[in-house]
Amino acid sequence: MASLVGRHADFVAALREAGLPVSTAEGLDAVRALKLLDLMDRESLRAAYAATLVKRSAHRELFDTLFDLWFPAALGDGAGHVPGRPGRRLDGEGRPIPAALDPGVQARRRELADVLLDGDDAALRAFARDAVASYGRTPGQESWFSSGVLRALSPDTLMAGLLNAVLTGRDRGGLAERVARRTFRDRIARFERLVAGEVRRRIAEDTGVERTARLAVRPPLERLDFGRASRAELDRLRREVHPLARRLATRLAQRNRAGDRGRLDFRRTVRASLASGGVPLTTRHRPRRPHRPDLVILCDASDSVSAFAHFTLLLTFALREQFSRVRAFAFIDTTDEITRFFAPGADVAAAMTRMAREADLVWITGRSNYGHAIKVFEERYADAIGPRTSLLVLGDARSNYGELSLPVLEAMAGRARHAYWLNPEPRGLWDTGDSAASRYGAIVPMVECRNLDQLTAFIEELA
Repeated sequence: MASLVGRHADFVAALREAGLPVSTAEGLDAVRALKLLDLMDRESLRAAYAATLVKRSAHRELFDTLFDLWFPAALGDGAGHVPGRPGRRLDGEGRPIPAALDPGVQARRRELADVLLDGDDAALRAFARDAVASYGRTPGQESWFSSGVLRALSPDTLMAGLLNAVLTGRDRGGLAERVARRTFRDRIARFERLVAGEVRRRIAEDTGVERTARLAVRPPLERLDFGRASRAELDRLRREVHPLARRLATRLAQRNRAGDRGRLDFRRTVRASLASGGVPLTTRHRPRRPHRPDLVILCDASDSVSAFAHFTLLLTFALREQFSRVRAFAFIDTTDEITRFFAPGADVAAAMTRMAREADLVWITGRSNYGHAIKVFEERYADAIGPRTSLLVLGDARSNYGELSLPVLEAMAGRARHAYWLNPEPRGLWDTGDSAASRYGAIVPMVECRNLDQLTAFIEELA
């Protein structure tokens, strides 16, 4: 029992470290649920943990990955492995011969095709475990890897044979083929995930569960650093950023209304003064005409924050729908307007490529020079900032020990209705090396913003 308690505590700690919000009370709820289960029923154990610890469906994949590491389905080769089954045949130089010339590999491919046809998940899991035991070692037997298994068995190339097996006598190209193709594509993807999970399990046995978890598990989307997002994660970020952009626009509009009343309503003020003997103790004002504020975005596009610039594009795409006018500017050591690249529906990566190719962002060195970039903005685009403008600066405030142009930035912020600075660096790195975060932050309020959670917190604090 003591080892189970320790395993439970380590598992809950791993979930928290990976970014899942798991409270102490929820951990205790999981312990109470375990008392009611047959602990040998692994799927019931998984379901109990998920029900008590997972709050969002987006976190389920991460939870399953960690559960499989802390509560593995097998040890070593597992019960499904056939002892003595050979792996890849090698040529005279010790390299694997092509899979097409290896009769053992071809026999295993036929076995995989049969399992995919049957759709038996337990059989597919057992086959994946056996395949990793046979083909998952690196040539020198130092470690485990998925690519060797997938290269040997090439499950994607089995699609034609699978379709022929189920569509005999039917017209091709119709609904039946589309359904069958989607079904087999899902089963092949399932097999690939099972192989990846089995490889992680074998690596964890060799190197330790904690180390494997840190290397294999990416944080949930809301905790993922913008600079580390993959192409697929950027697509998911775009969907998450749009509602945040609406909230940001709403909060800025609320601050506009609260910060300035409409013109004096003389007649209502006089009428109200009759209650106090003609003394206008309380003034009445006309309601301000509602409007969506203008937004100016000034973004550092240097190499040090290039990945963060992808997020900037996502945010700009979303914000332009919420503001009456959005103008976007990028800089390295000089500044250029990049609003023209933000056509609705444009691909983020394509926009970044166009911006890098066409925008005039380099003056001399091509290294960050905030001072010169700020001066160029003021010289060329001063009319972009007015009394209705919200100014949003995005960058790490590192100017390579160059000029800072603090008075110019102060003048820009003074003309704007609001000004904010989002810094993608951890706060602990501010003012180290060439960082001028505090000096800029004294003029424009600066907040750390590396993920969706921090962006959400920034928006909430605007209330």
